[in-house]
Amino acid sequence: MLQTRHAPAPDALRLAPGLALARARAHEATGPARVLFALLAGGAARGPILWLQPGWYAEKLNGDGVLPYLDPGRLIFGTARTAPELLAAAEEALRSGVVPLVAVGLPAPPDLTAVRRLHLAAEAGADRGTAPLALLLTPDPGGAAGVETRWHVAPSPGWAGNGMASWILTRSRDRMAPRASWRMTLEAGAIRLSAAPASGPIAR
Repeated sequence: MLQTRHAPAPDALRLAPGLALARARAHEATGPARVLFALLAGGAARGPILWLQPGWYAEKLNGDGVLPYLDPGRLIFGTARTAPELLAAAEEALRSGVVPLVAVGLPAPPDLTAVRRLHLAAEAGADRGTAPLALLLTPDPGGAAGVETRWHVAPSPGWAGNGMASWILTRSRDRMAPRASWRMTLEAGAIRLSAAPASGPIAR
């Protein structure tokens, strides 16, 4: 069981025992498996999920690949030409309180002003419905200023040796808890966390 110095808020989005994302806030996921983290968060949420990314991204979600984690029919896709346009769309969605999760693929981490606007929009959305949260998907090493939490997700070195896929999940920023890393596996779609190997990657 994942141990932390604080108990997640009762209304937090719980991905696993002890692993939760505070609602009405903006979080960041980085690393080569950041999309997986977003899908797991989507699986833990209820209702539609807004998935935003630049229109020029070559990578697109595939329904068959998404199915082990959540119903693809819950996904609403949106694209924009620039990062500011994506962030503006995320703000509007959060403020509406209609969707519980807004995942935003970005070419680079946003600045502090943009993140603060997302926090405010999510707080406003909480007054209109289920408190939403934003999950910013940024390239390594991440670094969006002012996010509530930052997570780095990458395949475990040598995981293919025993045939079981696993990842190193690192909490590199949390306003309420210390930095920590775990080995993450999936069993019937559920997250299982254990002690990370000493040789696990270091995320900033």
